[in-house]
Amino acid sequence: MEKKVFARGFCFAKVFIFFVLGCLIGTYYEEILWFIKYHEWSSRDGLIYGPFSPIYGVGVLIFVLFLGKNNEKRSILKTFVYAALIGGVTEYLTGWIADTIFKVKFWDYSNQFLNIQGRTTVPFMFFWGLGGTILMKVIYPFLSKWIEKIPYRIGTIIYRIFFAFLMLDIIVTYSAFGRMAFRNQGKKPFTVIGKLYDKYYDNEFMYERFPVMRPND
Repeated sequence: MEKKVFARGFCFAKVFIFFVLGCLIGTYYEEILWFIKYHEWSSRDGLIYGPFSPIYGVGVLIFVLFLGKNNEKRSILKTFVYAALIGGVTEYLTGWIADTIFKVKFWDYSNQFLNIQGRTTVPFMFFWGLGGTILMKVIYPFLSKWIEKIPYRIGTIIYRIFFAFLMLDIIVTYSAFGRMAFRNQGKKPFTVIGKLYDKYYDNEFMYERFPVMRPND
């Protein structure tokens, strides 16, 4: 019988692992940058539970989804251009969703050079391109081989636990943001879940959990 290999090739489990790694690395990257700039530690978590920043996870996820196949055949220049566009569009759309749907701002680049409606900037897109190129040409091939070396049973159990936890965390977090938007509009909860959210995830909790967040003007 052929030996089972965990996350063999280009598959959902491997893509999800890179999403998790992106969430984790992005959080600590943001916190280090904040400390360098302001000389104080500040949480840059993007979810209620755990040190996860979905914007970076989604960025890595999209890079891997769009650039994972035929990665070996694609030139470095093409990878850079595609990664810059993917990163910039992802950051812009994430900012637009937070601004338009949830009525909050997690970042505002309006005062920065070559910004695009304050939601991303051309220089940031350059760094998205650089980061995406390093990810796809250096990190992805290296980690992909090591991920496949994880024992099949152990890898499967850990992957399933992380998947269930993160999906629940994402649902709870963005439901809390949705309820916060309704609450700020003066809308009363009409379900038991809404009442629980008002009790455990009120505005004070949300602004404390996400200190860089501010109301949309």
